[in-house]
Amino acid sequence: MPVTSVVPEVVAGTSLRHVLATLGEPLVRVLVAPLGLAVPVEDVVILDPEDPPEAHPGDLVLVIGARGRAAAAAIRAAGRGGAAAVAVKGEGGTEIAADAGVALLTVGAEARWEQVEALARGVVDAARAGGEAQTGEVLGDLFSLAQTVATLTGGLVSIEDTASRVLAYSRSSDEVDELRRLSILGREGPERYLAMLREWGVYQRLRAGEGIVRIDERPELGIRRRIAAGIHAGSQPLGTIWVQEGATPLTEQAEVALLGASRSLAPQLIRARTLPSPELRLREDLLAGLLDGRVDAESVADEIGADPARPAQVLAFALSSPGAVASDRQLRRAELVHLIAVHTAAYRRTALVSVLGGRVYALLPDLPEHSDAAVLALAREIVATARRHLDVPVRAALGGVVPRLSDAADSRGDADRVLATMARGRWPEPVASLADVRADVLLSEVLAYLADQPRIRDPRLAGLVAHDAEHGGILVPAVLAYLDAFGDVRAAARALNIHPNTVRYRVRRAGEVSGINLADPAQRLLTELQLRLRENA
Repeated sequence: MPVTSVVPEVVAGTSLRHVLATLGEPLVRVLVAPLGLAVPVEDVVILDPEDPPEAHPGDLVLVIGARGRAAAAAIRAAGRGGAAAVAVKGEGGTEIAADAGVALLTVGAEARWEQVEALARGVVDAARAGGEAQTGEVLGDLFSLAQTVATLTGGLVSIEDTASRVLAYSRSSDEVDELRRLSILGREGPERYLAMLREWGVYQRLRAGEGIVRIDERPELGIRRRIAAGIHAGSQPLGTIWVQEGATPLTEQAEVALLGASRSLAPQLIRARTLPSPELRLREDLLAGLLDGRVDAESVADEIGADPARPAQVLAFALSSPGAVASDRQLRRAELVHLIAVHTAAYRRTALVSVLGGRVYALLPDLPEHSDAAVLALAREIVATARRHLDVPVRAALGGVVPRLSDAADSRGDADRVLATMARGRWPEPVASLADVRADVLLSEVLAYLADQPRIRDPRLAGLVAHDAEHGGILVPAVLAYLDAFGDVRAAARALNIHPNTVRYRVRRAGEVSGINLADPAQRLLTELQLRLRENA
């Protein structure tokens, strides 16, 4: 007797219908769905023949090594456990699945199980992170766009990465040639076909830049006519979008539609390459929460296996390539995150890496005594490696070592101040610690305090600045040069490229206008601070 059940409402996550719509034929199709296609899918699990047949609510169970009715035990176990669906190779087992109250899917005979798992898990993971409900998950967006391009071009569309792995494809009952069929079932183009495309110079033209590449029909090879376009972020190749001609010719606007699609795909492929896994996203969120004060140190320490009572340090990294294309910077930053994660994990197993406000932060917990030299060497190695492999300049700032993990936000603040000082050109090297630029950092702190406290500023200096702005702006620079030179008129004159007598006159005139006595140490200090505040504004 068939099992009856109430299907839970899908509030967050994804459904079997969405997974099937994303993957589609020829990869997978439905044999039977006794509870419909709205059942929620919460996880993707692989069941090996040697594993005990068991499942949990919401599982999409991939049964490896058992075809058709041979998977009966797994199908029944999936029904008992409340699984969403079972996927097998072969056609049998529909009656068993109907009785068990679980959907049964059949997977293409030539498809690779790791491909099915990777694509299905991508949909489920993105939905679990809120993508499907809120912003549209990466794989779903790619499949949807592929289907739209297929409609506009009248062809069969596939989207590949730079390694010729198929990321998404359009669904169609039209004639599929051998290259497309094997690419979808195997997730990447067969090597013999890829070799021919390389020999014809197709990939070289696709990597060269924007534009449509045309591939003529080769009936003897089982290849139909194609057009293709490279997908780029700035000058960096991200992948390719292909359109195979089916039983009817491509539309007149096919090439225009393909070019537009290749441009609109770049942000999505960047997301696909930069979107972290749920586990990595959790670790990134832990560090972001700790540095922002939203997560307590004990919770973070428990999660990563660190001692919250031991010293910690935060390193901050920033890409310094202001002219770069935004999408290219995003890719570079994602690559930088991975590079930093590898290096810091080698130094400290419990290290955490996250991106906040465009900067990459690395937390080093459980620091041993006298770790300064080792951490400085680590930062220099990361910067040098990033310059070699990412071909962009990177700055690294070391925050101060704090006595316990709960003070990590203080170390992050130090690192931010060091980076700000480096950005102003106050340190020539790409790596700096708080000790290297402490004077500049402290001066910035004092100036920031002055900026927030107008009541403690000397109004006479405000009057001098206003007067100078109306009369050529020559007095304030002379005073600053004079103060920088510790009263050495000739040194100040050389800095300004004017005569020493001119410096003497302008400094004296500034005193007359403002009433400030630069012979008084306190007034001299306040004058320099307040005029520096104007420079930093």
